Formats: sequence, C-alpha cells, structure tokens
Amino acid sequence: MKIFVVNAGSSSLKYQLIDMENEQLLAKGICDRIGVTGAIKHQAMDGRVYKADIDMPDHAVAFEKVVWALTQSDAKVIDSLDEITAVGHRIVQGGSIFKESCIITPEVLEKVEELSELAPLHNPANILGVRACMKLFGESVPQVAVFDTAFHQTMEPEVYMYALPYEYYEKYGIRRYGAHGTSHKFVSAHTAEFAGKDIKDMKIITCHLGSGCSITAVKNGKSFDTSMGFTPLDGFMMGTRSGCVDPSALTFIAEKENLSPAQINDICNKKSGALGISGLTNDNRDLVEASANGNERAELSLAMQRYQIVKYIGSYIAAMNGVDAIVFTGGIGENNPEMVEMLCANFGYLGVKLDMSKYVRGEDCKISTDDSGVDVYVIPTNEELAIARDTKNLIA
Repeated sequence: MKIFVVNAGSSSLKYQLIDMENEQLLAKGICDRIGVTGAIKHQAMDGRVYKADIDMPDHAVAFEKVVWALTQSDAKVIDSLDEITAVGHRIVQGGSIFKESCIITPEVLEKVEELSELAPLHNPANILGVRACMKLFGESVPQVAVFDTAFHQTMEPEVYMYALPYEYYEKYGIRRYGAHGTSHKFVSAHTAEFAGKDIKDMKIITCHLGSGCSITAVKNGKSFDTSMGFTPLDGFMMGTRSGCVDPSALTFIAEKENLSPAQINDICNKKSGALGISGLTNDNRDLVEASANGNERAELSLAMQRYQIVKYIGSYIAAMNGVDAIVFTGGIGENNPEMVEMLCANFGYLGVKLDMSKYVRGEDCKISTDDSGVDVYVIPTNEELAIARDTKNLIA
C-alpha cells in the first residue's frame, strides 16, 4: 500500500510517497513559487534527484508536474498513479468539529472551508491541495484529512477557554485550539514506545522547536495543555512570531503608529520573534553564530527564547503534578544539543542529569543518565508518517 502525503501551502506544495508495507519513504519533494514562476525539487530516496524551473500557475498544474516526476522523470519511483492507494492531507485548523482524522467528503470539505477564518493563511491553501488531488486522482482514490488541531481536542474547558466574555466563544468559537498536534501526538507516542512504557501511565512534555514553536503537556496519552492558542501566534517567541504579548501593548502601538488590525497582525506574525529582536534573522543557526561573534541582540533573542521555553515546561510540570519525560523535537530541538542542554540545566531541582555523549543527530536518543530524576529525549518528528498512518487506518 502506497500513500501520497500532501502539505499544500498558498504558494508551495510539499509531498512524500510512503510504502506502508514497511513504512519506507520512497520519494519526497517540494513545488515552490506556485502562481509566480515555479520550481520543483523531487528526490527519490536512492539518491536520484529531479530539479527544474517550471511555470506553475496553480496547484492543479503543480500536481501534474509532481505526477510526472513520480512516474516519468529520471528520479521516478512508480510507473503510474494506479499504484497509489490513498492521499493524506495536512489540514491546519479543524476547530472543535474535527476531533480526529477523517475521510474527506463534500460535507467535510465544506466545514473545513467554514473554518478558514480561524486559519486564513493555512486552510484555504490546504483546500486548494485537496481539490487539485480530487481532480487528479478521481473518486476512486480516498482522500483523508489529518488535522493539526485534532490531538488537542482532549483539553478540558478550563484549559482551552479564554477569560473573555463567553458570548465570543458562542458566536465565533474564540478558544485555544493549539497546533502542531500531529507532531506532538507522534513524538509522545514514539517516546513511550522507545522507552518501553505505556503512554497511558506517563506524563510527557513535548517541545516542538523550530521556526514555529509549541510545547504540549501530554498526560496519559492525551493532550492536556499546549502553548499555541486561537492561532499558531500564541505561546512563546518563534522565528518571526511574537508569541504571547500583553494585548494593551499592541493597541498602544496601533494608536501611536496609526496601524490597522491587519497591520498589527502582520507585525506579530512576520516581523517579530527572533527576527524582530535580533534585527538580523529568524534562523536559529545564524543567531547562534552571530551571538558567538559578540552580537548582543542575537544573544538577547536566544536568551529570551530559552527563558520562555523553560517557563512553559515548568508550568506544565506544575499543572500535571509532575513529569516523567521531557522530549525535544523539530529543527532546533533535534539539531541544537547545546540549547537543549542549557534548557535542562534549569531542572536540576528535579534531579535532571544529562549525558550528552548519548546524543546522535537524526536518531532517537535518551540523553539523560540512568539515575536522572526525569528522562530527557531527543526524538525526530515525522508528521508525514503520522499522516500516512492515520490515512492507512481510516481506509482499512
């Protein structure tokens, strides 16, 4: 059984083809600059690569180029689309409607469209990918929606509600939805499996640290609390996102600078975070280098993020009345062991002890010592495989 996994953005299309008989990745790729100029990079996992600058006016054309790369290019991995059993789609916002993955029907797609105002940068693009796939594959190949928010639908009302007038929750669905749920679900489950324990008996804190960052408290296998909120802007500072800010600071800036809500939203999402503080970059690797060379604002940016991450981890330890495992994943969490070590230094009071010689980039690692008070892991996330697994289970 081969499953095609799709992550469609407004001007991009990421994909993977996975053979679910052995969960082997066959090929992956990305179409960039859709609607502008267009480029595709397709890679078979035996090392063959196909790259080209191709005009892609829309997602439908982008999918046609992907099919050609999969079936006819020098990096082809299948002979025809008939070999693909199903398609799994990443959908960012499922609201409180979708508590788990589901097969996409016209009714499901209509509800996903209705939820677009909760994720205006993501859901419309995800829908474009679904519609293009439906046109390409026809009705015979099932399409499955896997929602970023679904894992967090187990949070209790006292956790997901905001202290705003209740009528806004009733009228507009204003509440905490979270994000990165597919990653947090995969990593927490994989951690328990790697540790040889039953996740239903564990309290785990998963730290997805990358350009976008979120932390989730997973209690007995379910999302207990998470840092992202009504949108993926909430929580702690990220590459270009501000994270949590006193709302009065934003209204103050808006009045002083005569800015519209849309302009404030743009500042918070695209011009803040590490980029806004450092004035240099949103890339953690560049910040580390600049800090080492004496750039004070780069160091401030790194210090702020470390402090805020520690605060969230600490608050979730308190909220769950303890923790069995702290897990790091994502581009930064998996590839910056120095940062992980600095973060864990704040939990010496819990008896956390690390042995960084156990760290191996790109592999599942338990980096805490055998006598550590809390186990600490670095676990590479694999959202695409998680989507493929849900897709396989649903169509089975």
